[in-house]
Amino acid sequence: MVRRVGIIGYGHLGQYLVQQINSRSDVELAFVWNRTVSALKELDQIRPEQILEDVSDFEKYRADLVVEVAHPSITQQYGPDILQKADYMIGSPTALADADLEAGLRSAATNHGLYIPSGAFWGGDDIKNMADRATLQALKVTMTKHPSSFKLNGHLKVKNDQVKDTRTVLYDGPVRELCPLAPNNVNTMAAAALAAHNLGFDKVQGSIVADPELRDWHIVEVEVWGPGDMAAGSAFHCKTVRSNPATAGHVTGSATYASFLSSMLAANGKGAGVHLC
Repeated sequence: MVRRVGIIGYGHLGQYLVQQINSRSDVELAFVWNRTVSALKELDQIRPEQILEDVSDFEKYRADLVVEVAHPSITQQYGPDILQKADYMIGSPTALADADLEAGLRSAATNHGLYIPSGAFWGGDDIKNMADRATLQALKVTMTKHPSSFKLNGHLKVKNDQVKDTRTVLYDGPVRELCPLAPNNVNTMAAAALAAHNLGFDKVQGSIVADPELRDWHIVEVEVWGPGDMAAGSAFHCKTVRSNPATAGHVTGSATYASFLSSMLAANGKGAGVHLC
């Protein structure tokens, strides 16, 4: 069965997904929404009948899966409604740092699946399994990028703008507080908080580091602590380091595109509830 996929957002990642969908036989493009509709009307790869002008009209396009790659505000405004009619994959899971929204989406995912892409979050299934068994004691995700690759809000934006030549820790603390300050940069951390459900957004720790010398890479470090005595230093501990090729100024590393496509193809057939993919 060919799955119909709707794409909300037509930035770099949205463009990549549309290109990949159009090149495959196992999925087909149901619709594309972009904040600037006129930009879609000039493209050969998107037919006029595939252009969604108002997100609230998504149901008319009979998508099996709706993929958000635009902004957390899409999930805030439309997420529960989409889940009434289709599977929904959130490309901006930082939206779920809002506890009420997370609860509302979980309640809405009774007939369709709410999918969270793993992206640059390495080892997500293993961490979820530990959370399921309540053996996960602590989790920390550290992301290091060139300052120009961060799109931040509030005091973090001010702090990042002041970075000159020195590697600077911009934030180190609970993921819940970080998500609204860096909604475009820390989706990996949001995915981690959802996988580590026994810890959640308040207990999973996130750190973002601006490094002016890091012009060709995004570095994501994931540290996990499991069974044992953490205070005595005898607890299970695992640390992974992912180096993702990325040009300075780009929010998304190049390897993340293929990872996101794999997640989109895996967002299928898991039924109701919340799923890491």
